[in-house]
Amino acid sequence: LNTSNLKTPGDNTMTYSLILRRTLLAASAAALCLPAMAELADIKSAGKLRVGIDFGAPFYGYVDDKMKPVGSDVEAAELLAKDLGLQLEIVNTTNSARIPNLLSNKVDLIISSLSITPERQKAVDFSIPYGAIQAAVGAPKSMKLTGIEDLAGKTVAVTRGGPQDKIVTERAPQAKVVRFDDEAASITAAATGQADIVAITPPIIAAIAKKNPSRDFETKFILQSYQLGVAMRKDQPELMKAVNGWIKTNLANGKLNDIHVKYAGVPIPKEITDGAK
Repeated sequence: LNTSNLKTPGDNTMTYSLILRRTLLAASAAALCLPAMAELADIKSAGKLRVGIDFGAPFYGYVDDKMKPVGSDVEAAELLAKDLGLQLEIVNTTNSARIPNLLSNKVDLIISSLSITPERQKAVDFSIPYGAIQAAVGAPKSMKLTGIEDLAGKTVAVTRGGPQDKIVTERAPQAKVVRFDDEAASITAAATGQADIVAITPPIIAAIAKKNPSRDFETKFILQSYQLGVAMRKDQPELMKAVNGWIKTNLANGKLNDIHVKYAGVPIPKEITDGAK
C-alpha cells in the first residue's frame, strides 16, 4: 500500500465540502476548454459508449482473478450498451475522479456506485435512481461501536470523496479521518490492520472479513442510505431520456434486480423499483 495516499488526522481542518467543491470547480473549468460532445446522436455516431467505472469498489466494479472487469455496475453498463446497440468502452476511474473525468469529456456516462447528492447535482445531471447504496461503519467484532458518537477520538478510514467521507467528517468532527484514494486501498488497510474502523458499504465490509477472516470484521451500524444514479454532463435531454427509459424498462423486467442480487445477495430496495413505475 502506498502510504502517500494517506491523509493525516489534521486534514479534518479542510472539510469534505471544500475538497469536493474545489475538485468540481477545477473539472468544470477544464470542461469549458473542450468542445461540447456526447448527446445521444454523437454517441451513436461514434458507435461506442464510454462509461467510467471505479474498479476499486467491490461489489460494484473490480477486476477478477482473470483480470476481467466484473461487478454490478460493469454488468449494468454492458446491458445498457447492448440495449443501445453500441460497443462498450469501460474507462477505469478512481472514486474521486469520477465526476472530473465526466466533465473533462473522458467518458460519456458514469455508472460507478455514484450516489445522488445536491452537491453533485450542481455539476452533473443524474438519471432516475437505478439502485441504492448504504454508508456503514465496520470494525472487528471485539470492538464496541453502536453509533456515530462512538467514533470520537478514534481513527476512521474512508474513501476520499465518497459519501462516508462527508458523513464522518461532518457528523463525527472528533474522529481522526484517514482518507484513501479508492475502496480497494480502504479494504487493504482494514484487512491488514492499518485501520480498525472503516466507513464504507456493507458488501465491502463483508469483503474485508473474507479477505482476512482473522480480522473478524462486521457491520456495526448504518450511517445513511443513498440512491444511485447514472451521471451525465448537463443539458443532454435525449441522452437523459434514453437512460431513464432504459432504467425503467430494466427495473420492470427484473434484469437490473438480477444483477444486484448476483453481486449483493439482496434485491434492489422496493422504493427504487416502485419509484421507476
